[in-house]
Amino acid sequence: MKVIFTCGGTAGHVNPALALASYMKEKDPGTEILFVGAQRGLERDLIAHTDYPFRTVNISSFHRSFRLREIRHNLISVRNLAHAQREANEILRDFPPDLIIGTGGYASYPLVRYGARAGIPTAVHESNIVPGLTTRQLEAHCDRIMVGFEDCRAHYRHPEKVFVTGTPVRGDFFALTKQEARRKLGLDDDRPLIVSFWGSLGAESMNRAMAEFIMLESAHEPFHHVHSVGSICWERMQQWLSEYGVEREKHPAVDVREYIYDMAVQMRAADLVICRAGASTISELTALGVPAILVPSPNVTNHHQEKNAGLLASHGAALVLAEDGLDGKKLFAAAAAVLKDERKLAEMSRNMAALGVRDSTQRIYACVTELLR
Repeated sequence: MKVIFTCGGTAGHVNPALALASYMKEKDPGTEILFVGAQRGLERDLIAHTDYPFRTVNISSFHRSFRLREIRHNLISVRNLAHAQREANEILRDFPPDLIIGTGGYASYPLVRYGARAGIPTAVHESNIVPGLTTRQLEAHCDRIMVGFEDCRAHYRHPEKVFVTGTPVRGDFFALTKQEARRKLGLDDDRPLIVSFWGSLGAESMNRAMAEFIMLESAHEPFHHVHSVGSICWERMQQWLSEYGVEREKHPAVDVREYIYDMAVQMRAADLVICRAGASTISELTALGVPAILVPSPNVTNHHQEKNAGLLASHGAALVLAEDGLDGKKLFAAAAAVLKDERKLAEMSRNMAALGVRDSTQRIYACVTELLR
């Protein structure tokens, strides 16, 4: 069997494809896999760390703005789309697939669109609660659309094509029980653990709020706390903490890092996670059943994070706070209130777990291979 995976833009689009590709090779070692992405996309670097072959199409995004610079960009994107059709057809001739799977990002459009036109079975996986622009454009053409939650179905014009599969989560997130994870981290008391992060790069306004949060918690250290600052704000975080009079070495319960490299263990041990609301993070939280305080990024296209967070809030699984006007005092008060109410915390955990799909990779595999039959 030959399979083309096409994706790009963010790790949240690429990682589900990698998880499924690995599972397909495990089920049938003879499966041939080709990844296709944009020439200048993040996907090139991510796939380079694997053994999968990778080809590119020259395609770029469309911007939702009428400023002159953005209009010029969109005109270039129209031209690139014409080239992408030729490149996609060349790839289909060189590597005639039995199946094409798109997992999001504008780079996935050409292969799914023109593969479907050639009569090749096609499927799309959408990680976000509401479909992105590429998924909306492909809905009428692809054979199946796979989504994370039942609530997603209402956002599609062809709900008969929609299958609830969840979004794959790395297997190491389930390698330990919560108690095993706490022991591995050396947490030998009954204080709860907060894990917080704003993404691999970080966010200045939210890290500034977290510096104030850390100042408040360092007075009594009511809980353990691991915070990932991100590369952009790492040096400034040291300055902010110094301005607040926080000497990190005197507060062992507060662990401030540039990155959290053992995220699977940390989230497994966590009693509360404070973070953004990206699709991959949402799938991890629901799979693990960890209560969360979500602060959606206001800078994401089509307000995807706000909609992701809204679904969890509507099910009583998370508390959602808007970034505008949020400071460390408000964030600390919210976290303290959630952790103080053990009954509410347990309810949030149950509600989060009820949304989770722990066998997502297997569901997606069953969904796409059924197309071949």
